[in-house]
Amino acid sequence: MLRFEDRWIWDFWTARHDGVYHVFYLQAPRSLGDADLRHANATVGHAVSEDLRRWTVVGDALGPGDRGTWDEMATWTGSIIRNKDTWYMFYTGAAKVDGLVSQQVGAAVSQDLTSWDKLPGPMISPDPRWYETLERHDWFEEAWRDPWVFKGSDGVFHALITARSNEGPRDGRGVIGHATSPDLFEWEVRPPLSSGGEFGHLEVSQLVTIADRHLLVFSCQEDLVSPMRQERLGEHPGDRTYLLEASSELGPFDIARARPALTPDFYSGRLVETFNGDWVWLAFHNFNNDGSFLGELSDPIPFAQVSQ
Repeated sequence: MLRFEDRWIWDFWTARHDGVYHVFYLQAPRSLGDADLRHANATVGHAVSEDLRRWTVVGDALGPGDRGTWDEMATWTGSIIRNKDTWYMFYTGAAKVDGLVSQQVGAAVSQDLTSWDKLPGPMISPDPRWYETLERHDWFEEAWRDPWVFKGSDGVFHALITARSNEGPRDGRGVIGHATSPDLFEWEVRPPLSSGGEFGHLEVSQLVTIADRHLLVFSCQEDLVSPMRQERLGEHPGDRTYLLEASSELGPFDIARARPALTPDFYSGRLVETFNGDWVWLAFHNFNNDGSFLGELSDPIPFAQVSQ
């Protein structure tokens, strides 16, 4: 478990290298008092482990940019990919624009997973042909964040992005946004890989292939599960991590088939492959018994390959 007395941690992403697990996590000081303020004060921390249980803090990996830049307010959730000898961290940059919060995707690079240099950004921004944008949003925020970047079997780099469709009922527009790149530098935004109707947003998505099964992971808070879904399934799920199986690594993802994968005690679950080839969940502990935000990283949770 990774917990700090002086700061909350929540969303995270991992990398493995030379027998060591690296975790990068959002963090904000508990001295803020109100846990809701953490989002506007988030930086990216970094810790390492050999067993996913005992962690050694390395230091901060990323922080917000200078005033007036696209990531001036905070650095939010991302993912890590290695290409040749360079590590790329794709992350969300948040900035205030006319009193609203802009969300865009950029990247930083590293040779050692410790020292990171930001690339000029943003690199991926929402395309109004398919997605809600800051100028034409119909919700409490623009949603364009949490990039999950991977190299597909087609040899192309793909980014799965937390996004919202520009059509449909406002409480169910959450979709899996999509962008592609030949080289991790030049990106083309494409139509979403899922339809809406089920969730207000699909946070911290992840795609893993386990024994030829293409599994999509995402999370959503209970109050952002669409009334249509709650009525159809007769469920009040809590804040949950969801899992569904798709026929290919690019879907299409039938979000209506997604089912909770972890209990409401955990949020923002990620599947992590261990060095011995097993798969486990990591997630952050969400709430204390009194309902206050807890904000700490779990120990590994066994992954059961349930049928979807």
